[in-house]
Amino acid sequence: MSTTYFSDFKLFFAAIIVSVGMMVSISDSAAQTAPENEGNDHYQVLADMLADPASRDELIAELRQLSDKKQTTTNDSTNKQDAQPKDTNQDSVSTEVAKKSQSVVESIVTTLTGSWTAMSELASGQSKKIVAFFGLLIQLGLVVAATVGAYIILRVLARFLFKRADRLANADTNVHPLVVKATAIVLSVLTDVIVVAMAWLAGYGVALLFIGEVGKISVSQTLFLNIFIAVELFKVALRAIFSGREDSMRLLPMKAKTARYWNGFLAVIVSFVGYGVLFLAPLVGTNLSENLGDLFNLFIVLVTVAYALTIVIRQRLQVRESLAEVAKQSNFAATQVMLRVLSRSWHLFAMAYFVVMGVALLIKPDEALPELLMATLQTVLAVFIGMGIIALLEMTVGKGIRVPAVISYRLSTFETRLNNFLPTLNKVLKVLVTIMVISAIFDAWGAVDLPTWLASPAGTQILSTVISVLFILTVSMFLWMVLASWIEHRLNPEEGKGEPSAREKTLLTIFRNATAITIIVMTTMIVLSEIGINIGPLIAGAGVLGLAVGFGAQKLVQDVITGVFIQMENAINAGDIVTVSGLTGVAEKLTIRSLGLRDLSGTYHVVPFSAVDTVSNYMREFAYHVGEYGVAYRENTDEVIIKLREAFAELLADDEQRANILEDELEVHGVTALADSSVNIRVRIKTLPGSQWSVGRAYNRLVKQYLDAAGIEIPFPHLTLYFGEDKNGDAPAMPMRMINEVEVVNDAQKTAEKETNQKALKQPKKAESNPSNKGDFDDGE
Repeated sequence: MSTTYFSDFKLFFAAIIVSVGMMVSISDSAAQTAPENEGNDHYQVLADMLADPASRDELIAELRQLSDKKQTTTNDSTNKQDAQPKDTNQDSVSTEVAKKSQSVVESIVTTLTGSWTAMSELASGQSKKIVAFFGLLIQLGLVVAATVGAYIILRVLARFLFKRADRLANADTNVHPLVVKATAIVLSVLTDVIVVAMAWLAGYGVALLFIGEVGKISVSQTLFLNIFIAVELFKVALRAIFSGREDSMRLLPMKAKTARYWNGFLAVIVSFVGYGVLFLAPLVGTNLSENLGDLFNLFIVLVTVAYALTIVIRQRLQVRESLAEVAKQSNFAATQVMLRVLSRSWHLFAMAYFVVMGVALLIKPDEALPELLMATLQTVLAVFIGMGIIALLEMTVGKGIRVPAVISYRLSTFETRLNNFLPTLNKVLKVLVTIMVISAIFDAWGAVDLPTWLASPAGTQILSTVISVLFILTVSMFLWMVLASWIEHRLNPEEGKGEPSAREKTLLTIFRNATAITIIVMTTMIVLSEIGINIGPLIAGAGVLGLAVGFGAQKLVQDVITGVFIQMENAINAGDIVTVSGLTGVAEKLTIRSLGLRDLSGTYHVVPFSAVDTVSNYMREFAYHVGEYGVAYRENTDEVIIKLREAFAELLADDEQRANILEDELEVHGVTALADSSVNIRVRIKTLPGSQWSVGRAYNRLVKQYLDAAGIEIPFPHLTLYFGEDKNGDAPAMPMRMINEVEVVNDAQKTAEKETNQKALKQPKKAESNPSNKGDFDDGE
């Protein structure tokens, strides 16, 4: 607090004392000379003093002396301030705090001293206002009784409607529970508002028609009725939030006992401030004494603040545990963090709020209280509007979005993708809503000026940028979902035109990857442009970098170019069995620069297209099983061909193998070679592409069985044993057996071979091969 402010205050206070002293002395002299003027008030005394030239000159002289002292004090304080350096920001803050503190102390001291004087006058009977005040209280009491009585009766009658609203909130309907609950709350609040309005009308009618002069209403009665409707409407809002009796219509997640407790606490605070500070204190100050009104206001404020601080401190831990529990149940990370922080510091905010409210009510209740109430109302509205928007978002995400049947038919996975994207969009919107709520709260308490900032060029630009970026990202995601759903619809064999061709699968897969890269790059560029980054240098730099990479990574460029031509020539498709770079396997994945190949042992090979010089594709149109079978020179080749045809006939009898054979006749090429130890006969079976290996293995099995059953020898390498000889040229004895024993052994062997051949012709199905066509191939064929 500056010395100038103190000197001004002292001079002003001294002037008041001098004026009052002069008025008292003049009034005493006037009372001695003229007793008939005892009833004159201070205004008459002041008028008489100014009318007397001597008294007027004396007053002017006193005021001039005080003015000279003020000018001297001001100059001294100015010189001291100029001589001392100071921190402007720090002094301004400390000065403001000191001014506020001094204002509170001065207000309290002035109230106490003035109240003591006023009560002394009332006790001594010098004031005649007490009689008129009691008469006013009688008339006002009748209006209060009529209003409160009507309110109680109407609340009892409206209880039926409140129960109906509660049953509506609990009703089991096809409508979403949140919509039903909101409807029930709105009906309950409307009923409560109507009750308050009708009670106000009842009090107004009694005051207008039955009390005092008919058709007129006093200021005090009007003040009470206005305060009544304001306070009770505020309580209606509290009941809508806490709903201490109807659990189903409670907006906050808390138990009934806790809700009733906090509803009662806040209702008491509102009643104290409304009926005490805004009604009783002005009533006493206007009709009895302003100092007594200030004293009454001081008493109510101190009691209210003390009561509020006591409740906050007492419930600190309980509210902390409740907020922590709500934070655990939240599925949104930002909400969890804010609730945890609030659980540890809520009591500090509450205590600061009530202390600021008390100070405001003491300094300037007529100016500070409306601002405080508006800030509180804006805070509550911001919080509940934010909660409502978040609840609507949760309802939308929980229920999901149903797309029209036409779109579902054309884009079967679009609805699933859209509903999978909604949680991410929901989190982003929740963050934005949270930021808006916090900004509105800061604006309510003067920390920021949100409307001014939004109207400024910077605020407008930031807001438009955020909206544009969100719109661009949403459109990009929507476009990607449509394209990806269309591609998956084309790739799904159960939808559309059936099983797509291998080429279509490959091209659609590559198109999907290319589309994803294109959308990501374009979206990134547009977003960077929207946030103010010049993308021209980026594009130019990307071109230069691409040129440098092209020279430095010629192999990569060769991979890409070769891959493009391979796809254009339809040389390889996903799922084909191919031989490239000496590797044979299934082409599992094709990109623009490489081929993913899995061989027969399951090993996955990545082959760059630049390493591919020849592609052998086993999956084009048809295939052949080429079998070349060698028999002994002593066998009849015509008989062998007959057995080969019989084996093929049995192969055709198998429905599973028959489905893979394209021609019903065995293609016999005849004797292809007279080899060293065998006569080779070649046959060929035309099959579906990819089935040649399974058909060939099944046919080889039958050929072995038929040739064995016919006694046709399949040559194999023989081993000649040489027993050796000693130095004298004598050979060791050769083991011998009796002929009949050998015949018995040979007969036993022939019997065993015959049984084996018969079993081979009638083998169970478990002896059959069981690989599927996909991935069924033989290496090196």
